[in-house]
Amino acid sequence: MNQPAPLSMRRGAPSQSRIYLLEAGYELLRMLRTPMFAIPSLAFPLVFYVLFALVLPGQWRQYDKAIFMLATYGTFGVIGPALFGFGVGLAIERQQGWLELKRVSPMPIGAYFFAKIALSLVFALAILLLLSGAAVLFGGVELPLLPWLKLVGVLLLGTAPFCALGLWIGSLAKGEGAVAIVNLVYLPMSVLSGLWIPLMAFPVLLQKLAVLWPAWHLSQLALGAIGQVQDVRYGLHVAVLAVTTVLFLSLAALRLRAR
Repeated sequence: MNQPAPLSMRRGAPSQSRIYLLEAGYELLRMLRTPMFAIPSLAFPLVFYVLFALVLPGQWRQYDKAIFMLATYGTFGVIGPALFGFGVGLAIERQQGWLELKRVSPMPIGAYFFAKIALSLVFALAILLLLSGAAVLFGGVELPLLPWLKLVGVLLLGTAPFCALGLWIGSLAKGEGAVAIVNLVYLPMSVLSGLWIPLMAFPVLLQKLAVLWPAWHLSQLALGAIGQVQDVRYGLHVAVLAVTTVLFLSLAALRLRAR
């Protein structure tokens, strides 16, 4: 008499989409259980925005201060999860042997990277919602829905080059070393790109050198999306961010293949 097939065989192998979504869900759960990542990622941009844009006095002639800094601190906010999620996450998993384990497991390697991208986007969206809520509730900001959606879309798509940069850093360093490297990149780049303090407050030389930073190019796209900067060179900024993405993805791929 034929024996019934095992339950796992009758159910069949899980679909690719289910594997990707499960890996993304587990990655998000893991980060939510890591307060050292979740709390600073969500709190720092919000605290800085409330302090510098809403609490400290001062009016600008050309710009609406609260709206302008919503774009720049939004840029600052979305970059953090991308850099730390990939850079520090990958470095720690390499050091602990988790990356090698996942490489030899049946899980598609694409699910691993999809999960980290999804994590970056979820945190980025949460940060933008927090900043927008503070701007409306405490800053009296009245931003129409369409420009706000453009801002969110630009900043979510704009995480790509910073995910790639984080991936490269994570392929080079291990553990705590990656944390130091990411901070050495993230914080100076944010300041020199005018994300904390507008570039007009900087010396002329530093204003001109801002074009070297991908964060500045993303902030210009964000400011253009909400009408705070005119004559934005969209093609140039998109091209720089695209080249940055391809460059660091290529460097990371070469590094990971060499291991």
